[in-house]
Amino acid sequence: MAIKLPPGQQESSIFPRFGLSQYANRFPTVVETIKLHISGDMMSEFDLESELASLTRVSQVSDFHCVTTWSKTSLVWGGYRFKDFYEQLILPKTNPDQPISFVVIKGQDGYKTSLPLTDLLESDVMLADTLNEEALTIAHGAPIRLITPQHYGYKNLKHLDRIEFYSSPQKVKQGFLSFMDHPRARVALEERASYGPGWFFRYLYRPLIKSTVKEFQNALDNYHSSSES
Repeated sequence: MAIKLPPGQQESSIFPRFGLSQYANRFPTVVETIKLHISGDMMSEFDLESELASLTRVSQVSDFHCVTTWSKTSLVWGGYRFKDFYEQLILPKTNPDQPISFVVIKGQDGYKTSLPLTDLLESDVMLADTLNEEALTIAHGAPIRLITPQHYGYKNLKHLDRIEFYSSPQKVKQGFLSFMDHPRARVALEERASYGPGWFFRYLYRPLIKSTVKEFQNALDNYHSSSES
């Protein structure tokens, strides 16, 4: 039976490394260990490392939907529920006078995005460190990444190393390309960009898929070649 995909999406036979062109040659500097720096409207800044192991590990099967209209279905992710992460490790260190409502997520490659806390507390949102029962590779976000299946791929940040928790929304993206970053980017509502109808962007993004896959794969091949030499 055919899998029903969200509006405007097409199933992909591959799960490519993918993103904005300026990130093709950016790679994490730390892949063997997980360290998250926590800041924002907290009582104090701090790092989390071994604390993650105190959380219950979970796995889930979910689909990944790129905003450019390709989808990779039935991926098996393993890691920790963001809800558990927040309630057990973050909430006790927040300021009671500044209830958290907004989260900024940043990666080792310099990419950053944001989501309302309510979206991140959904039961299918994860901090994932495995894919299909194997440790994450560089291509898919090692050492740990955000997985939020209800949002387009650009909210599923790779190489996660910093999370900022705020009591009010923050300005995260600036410049001309900021229109490409919808505040929520929900797949079911086709929130592909901040302005304009979502269906319109299908036809702008789709022609870019093939060349972007090639660009990111070439960058990854060069990265591996230089690491081995």
